[in-house]
This record gives sequence, structure tokens and C-alpha cells, in this order.
Amino acid sequence: MALPQVNLPKILSGPMVRRAEPNSICLQFIVTKPFQLTASIDGISTDSKQTTIGLGERLYLIFLSLTPKQGDFPLDKALPYHVSLDGSTQKHDHLSYGTTPTLIVPKKLSGVLHGSCRNPHHPSKDSLVAADEYLRQGAIASEQRASLLLMSGDQVYADDVAGPMLKAINQLISILGIYKEQSLDLPLPDTLEAQLYKRDEFLPKESWEKRSKLSLGYWTRKDEPHFSSVKAGNHLISFEEFIAFYVLNFSSIAWTLVNPFEFNKAKLSKPHALQFEAEERALRDFVDTLPSVERLMANISTLMMFDDHDITDDWNLTPKWEQNIANSNESKRIVNNGLIAYWLFQGLGNDALTQSGTLLSEFRQSLKGDEWCFVRFDKTINRFGQWHYCLDTYPKVVVLDTRTHRWRSEQDFNEPSGLMDWESLMELQDVLINHESVLLVSPAPVFGVKVIETIQAIFNSCGQPLVVDVENWMAHEGAAKKLIDIFKREDTPKETIILSGDVHYSFCFSVQARFGRHHNRIWQLTASGIKNEFPKGLLNILEKLDTWLFATWSPFNLFTKRWQLAVSKHRSDYGKGRYLVSDSAISLVELEEGKLKRYALLHGTGEISNFDLN
Repeated sequence: MALPQVNLPKILSGPMVRRAEPNSICLQFIVTKPFQLTASIDGISTDSKQTTIGLGERLYLIFLSLTPKQGDFPLDKALPYHVSLDGSTQKHDHLSYGTTPTLIVPKKLSGVLHGSCRNPHHPSKDSLVAADEYLRQGAIASEQRASLLLMSGDQVYADDVAGPMLKAINQLISILGIYKEQSLDLPLPDTLEAQLYKRDEFLPKESWEKRSKLSLGYWTRKDEPHFSSVKAGNHLISFEEFIAFYVLNFSSIAWTLVNPFEFNKAKLSKPHALQFEAEERALRDFVDTLPSVERLMANISTLMMFDDHDITDDWNLTPKWEQNIANSNESKRIVNNGLIAYWLFQGLGNDALTQSGTLLSEFRQSLKGDEWCFVRFDKTINRFGQWHYCLDTYPKVVVLDTRTHRWRSEQDFNEPSGLMDWESLMELQDVLINHESVLLVSPAPVFGVKVIETIQAIFNSCGQPLVVDVENWMAHEGAAKKLIDIFKREDTPKETIILSGDVHYSFCFSVQARFGRHHNRIWQLTASGIKNEFPKGLLNILEKLDTWLFATWSPFNLFTKRWQLAVSKHRSDYGKGRYLVSDSAISLVELEEGKLKRYALLHGTGEISNFDLN
């Protein structure tokens, strides 16, 4: 099939600095030809190793690993670097805060940027732009700046896709000749225009006849969708869609190749036409700010972890959900497409291909001619158990996989699973002991807002855990008890800083064991979302309810699973001293000798708010 004739740029995205360690630095690129890339760091003699992954006739993912020829890279210091393409040094003025991009190999952490939940078509501002401005000002002032960007989930929203984005995806697949997979057996309409906002009607469902006679759905004769997202009208389906989606989420120049906004909206119903227009306004703003995001990621080590929306909403939330997916070839295919795309664009860079790179050979064998066949590779990637990772910094960074090692209920398949099973929690315990300070990344907050967790528990008791995403640590008795026991041990860190997201609002709690055997402090720092927000009016009501019902003196505290821990809420200077903040933001965590010194929110609007840590 002949590809459209267009003038393609050489590099669509990159360099993006991924894992940076004393003996190795990993850079990530998206390019249109299998170019030979090299990189050099000023004043340091290095070797380069390139890994190229073909994803289309005009689309390649490249990882460049740099190692020093002698000794280690300098630590905690801005290192100017240059990239050459086929022997020609590239100019990256647009990615530089000065004359060339710089990167830092972090060791003693003094500043960390953290956030989650970046939805391109949400009307809020992308707070990664605020992070870029913070880094720019630090570079100009020659001050010590943040050396690590941690993104703890929902970097993309595969289950909540804007109409214009789906059109852009379709166009980019054609322009780049992205390799397609074998067609799924779904009764989708032939044209994309006929599918817009209606895909959820054609996604697999569990027939009401197969549901339990004890469930409401059986008696109302209502089929249950396998994909439970309430915004699944444009849910990604094919592997090539996931690939194009990632490119469009991180590449500004890719948007110059497509024109998804020229569309006859008369083909849509009036509500969908209005929705398309609102999404168009938000996406245009998103595209305009992408260059700032690319500059940010070219100057700071960026590491990631999946949560549900990277694949689909409610991913592995209950054993019943997992069972429905496993019993449908089409549903399994969609979920695995999301997981493979995550592995390519996020997972490989997290460990610089050390563990995740072992899957590459079999992945490449899955391409038959110009079509993917993932029958064997699906089993391989589902057996892969090394999505979690650590950084040997001070404090030590421990990033948790809370999605693929779940503690499933054996009595009731509709019960929410624990976020980590016993084996994973024991492994976590071994990682935490004998460290003074640890930075623990958990996509969902370990210590959440009690009134919201109570509401979730009520819905769960009514057999509706998927309605309110019952995905808090305290929802599972075994996982909650084991985690609290770990924190109470006398050989666990004196300072544990938990970074979380997921909930679309931000807060700062501090926790101490009431009956612990040593003095320790746990910080729960939640930053969400990067480009997403919780309904502000509703959050205001919930904050007041939480204050009234779960005050220090309240007897309701005795009925929570964490009654053995004293949880203190810290107010911010946002609004009138809110402790729950719903405003798109990325957090700045400043540390001194491994202890929390400052917790601030860099808002998408450019404002900065701080939490009182006293």
C-alpha cells in the first residue's frame, strides 16, 4: 500500500532522558527512519549502544545507552550533551535552556518533580509546562534544580480519548505506515466517523444471562460491559492506535502532519458535536504547549509507572473483571495492546532495557511481513513480572507495580483485589528495611481521605466496586494489615515519603505509628492530576465531611483499618487553607539529608502553592 507523500521530519520526539545512573544514561527517541544516533557529553568520553525498534514503515523507536569509558558520570551536576544523527550534530535549541540540553545523574536527591493523570483533552492547563518553567528558571539562575521527574500513572488515557484525537490517530497511522495487527472480531462500523463516541456499543459485554441471579443486572436483563470506563466511546482498540496515540501525546511535530479538526460535525448528533468542539479547544491548547513538555523531558531523567488508564479503567480491579477479560479474545487483545504499548514507550526506559529488554527478540518475531501476530508474545508479556523498579539514590527510590501482582479474593470474585499480593509485599518489606530514608512511589495513595474511602466501602458492600473505583490500599483486609505491619517494624526507614496520584486532587498527610517500636515519620504526598481535576464543588463538600466525621476526637476513627496510626492533615496556602486541592498541578518535593523540606504544587496556571509541614 502506497503511503501518503509528505515531507517527514527526521525526529518526531526526543531526546527524552530516561534512566540516568552513574554508569549508564538512557535516551529515548521516536524517528521516521532507522537513523544511526550517537550522543556525547561535554568533557566525558563515552560509548554509545543503540537499540532500534521498527513500528512502521516510517516509525522507529530508538533507545541510546551511553556509558563512560572511564569511571562514572559526575553525579548531581548539570551535564551538557549533544546528539548526532548519521554523523551530523543536531541543533536542539528548542530543547535547551541555554546553548544545549543538559541532564543530571541523580544520586543525593534534593529536588524531585512528581505527578500523575495527564488527560490531553481535559480543559485544565498542562502542569508539565509549569515544571518546564521551574527548570528553566533554575538553569538560568544556576541554582540546584530538581534532578528527577516521576510520573506515577495515567500518563495516557487509552479509555478516554477525544474525538479529534481519534481522528488524528487514524491519520497518523496512514502517514507513518504504522504496522497493523490482525483485525479483531468486533462489529465496528466501517468508517471512523461512524464510530466516533459510539465504540462502547460494540465492545465486548457479558450477557445478562451469564450473570449471577443475585445481581441487579440479571433481573433488569442488562449486559455488563467488559470495559467499565464511563467514557469509553472512543476507547482505543488496535495496536496501531495505541502506538499512534503515544506519539501524539509526546510529540508536537507529529501534530503538524495531521489535521483532525477539519471535520463536518453535522455528521454527529448535537451533543457529540458540542463535545467535539470542546475537545478541540482543549487539544489545541495541549498541542501548543507540547514543545515545553519536550524541553522538560530532554533536561531531566523521567521515569514512569502505569496505573489503570494507561491500559483501561478498572484494570484488574476485581477477580470478576479479570475473568470477563480472560474469557473474551477481543477483550484480552485490547488489554494486551495497551500493555505492549506501555512497555515500548514507558517500561523500556524505566530500567534502560536491563530486564524489559529481554522481551525484544520475541516481540520482533511477532511481525509477520507488515502485520503483527501477538499470539505467543501475549503470553510472554503477561508472564513478565518486573514492571517495578528501584533507584540507588539517597533517599532510595522504590516504584511499586500495583496492577499486575494483585491480592485476589478467593471467596467473592466481585470483591476488590488488594493492590499487591503477599509475595510482593514481602519483597517490598525486604527492600525497605535498613534504610534511613525511602521515597516510595505508589500510584494510589496508601493513606487516603477517610470519608471518600467510606463512600467507596458503601458502594462495595452494595456489590458495585467498579462504580467508584474501589482501589485504595485499605479496601483489602490482608494487604492493609500487612502494609501497616511493615511500617510499624523497627528496622524500616525513619523517613518514608510516599508519592501517589490517581485521585485527581492533591494533599499532604503525615503519619506516625501509635504503638510503634521506633520513632518514624511517614509522609503521604499526593499530586493529581497533571492535566486533570476532581469536581471542585464536590471536593469542597467531601473535605468538610471528612473534617467533621473524622476529626481527631471522632469515634469513627476506631472503625478504620489504620486506627493504629495517627494521621495528621496538612493545610496548603491554596484558596483559604485547603488541605484537599483540586487544581491541575505537578508537585515539587524538596529534600534535605533525605528528609522532607518542602512540598509545593506547581499549578498549570503558573501559580505555586505550598503545604504547611509543621
